[in-house]
Amino acid sequence: MFLIDDILLSPILWIFREIHHAVEEEKANEADAITAKLSELYMMLETGQMTEEEFDAAEKALLDRLDAIKERTAGGEEDQDEEGGVALKRRPKRRADS
Repeated sequence: MFLIDDILLSPILWIFREIHHAVEEEKANEADAITAKLSELYMMLETGQMTEEEFDAAEKALLDRLDAIKERTAGGEEDQDEEGGVALKRRPKRRADS
């Protein structure tokens, strides 16, 4: 009886594993896209294509999205950086006199 159950359930379990893998990959791709966008923002700020205020608003939105992704994927994982996770820190504010 258990052998028949295993035979019948194995394709279903395989499908669920594949779906889970696809979701995890999608989350990783989203984090990579946000990281790339942050790099673009830094370049635009340094080349003068955007103001400090525009940069701050865009950076905050992207870092908040990245934090939300990390919280969703953390789910009990202690140190995601060892698996290639994104480790970004907020840029220190520039002083007004510089």
